[in-house]
Amino acid sequence: MIQLVNIHKTFGKVKALQGVNLHVRPGSIHGIIGENGAGKSTLMKILTGFIARTSGKILIEGREVALKTPESARRLGIGMLYQEPLDFPQLSVLDNFMAAAADGNPQRQAEIITRLGNRFGFSPQLSARQGKLTVGERQQVELMRLVRDRCRILILDEPTTGISGEQQELLFGTLRRLRDEGRAIILVSHKLAEIHSLCDRVTILRHGKPAGEQEKPFDEEQLLQAMFATLPARSSRPPGRTPGRPILTMEEVSTRAGRVGLDRITITILEGEIVGLAGLDGSGQSIFLQMAYGLLSPEQGRVRLAATGRDEMARVFLPADRLGKGLIAGLTVREHQLLAGAAPFFIHGGCGRAETEKAIDTFSIIGSPDTMAEGLSGGNQQRLLLSLIPPEARLILLEHPTRGLDLQSGRWTWQYLRSRLPDNGAIIFASPELDEIMEQADRVLVFYNGGIILDRPTNQTSYQEVSRAITGRV
Repeated sequence: MIQLVNIHKTFGKVKALQGVNLHVRPGSIHGIIGENGAGKSTLMKILTGFIARTSGKILIEGREVALKTPESARRLGIGMLYQEPLDFPQLSVLDNFMAAAADGNPQRQAEIITRLGNRFGFSPQLSARQGKLTVGERQQVELMRLVRDRCRILILDEPTTGISGEQQELLFGTLRRLRDEGRAIILVSHKLAEIHSLCDRVTILRHGKPAGEQEKPFDEEQLLQAMFATLPARSSRPPGRTPGRPILTMEEVSTRAGRVGLDRITITILEGEIVGLAGLDGSGQSIFLQMAYGLLSPEQGRVRLAATGRDEMARVFLPADRLGKGLIAGLTVREHQLLAGAAPFFIHGGCGRAETEKAIDTFSIIGSPDTMAEGLSGGNQQRLLLSLIPPEARLILLEHPTRGLDLQSGRWTWQYLRSRLPDNGAIIFASPELDEIMEQADRVLVFYNGGIILDRPTNQTSYQEVSRAITGRV
């Protein structure tokens, strides 16, 4: 039904997709798998008209088509169920279902959604506010809209993340029924159990390139080998420090924040440890770091930090969203240095310039004291953030610490982090690069659906075991 031929997509110098081919037959469920950054989201955005391909062809029933906008994709029968529901939380269920309907008669739309709900086993409360529904229920409303609009090609992006087991079974039954009715379904997932249960065929992407295809029944070992690149040889690094006393303890910590929240996390981080957090994006690593820093409070359980005289200065958090959450747009490099340090009561034109120039030199920031934060490249924004870590920090929390840095800069970053970590401190970092975790961390925690399913010293595990855990296999 739909065929992609030699699809390429570039963003400046970045080659997001390179020669991807895909053929999805009618009456089948086709899985797309791959680790973070494999190109899955970019490919789906091309299929739904959100972005244009750089080169290649898209054919539907043998006819080449141009998918320039989401509306053009929808007219051709392509619909997508996103990870985060695209709906109007303040409106009612019926109002959301009526959005973009060809027939805007409320009574007829109420009859249609009721009929579809009975058909699939859904129970929509038409007068309820959409935002009060669970993620799974909101997903059901959106799926019924796609069926109402006669979408022949359905794309689902990680559809079971954050929904209950009962809702998952309803969803799986609905997808099998839609497949048997002749629709082509594309399932983007990192959960191998879902691939085994639902898919007839699977395509693996790695670093924007096709890494293999399989027909059902699937060989799981081959899937894992295709998904994850071979671990390179470790570079030399200083031996790990002798662990000391607990610096961070979580006891049965749970929260519903984020996509999947955290589910009864019990963990102790010791002084001297460098701990890497692995897992697919949205599996709980970011929420864990925010909880450790104090940006979030647990709904259940307890978070404890080691006693310190100045607890508010004992920890630092460098978020992945450097400009949106870490730095302040509109302020210069010098102004950031002043805010992070002991700024004088009155600030004049030359205040802090010498200290800023020293930081620029030490951290190799390409810019001047008067450069705005948004005027720096991503890598230089990261260097600026590193320069702002206060000397008192004992617990350093980082999201994607080397993102945007070249190999040499990445190695320098880790040399710096290790050199400034006190003996009674610890580093916890999340990275989408498993290589970085296995190379830099003393211990790895693998997150899956808001829980920690693997906790190992890195010298007592393997790349293969961690890769398997990331997909939910322990």
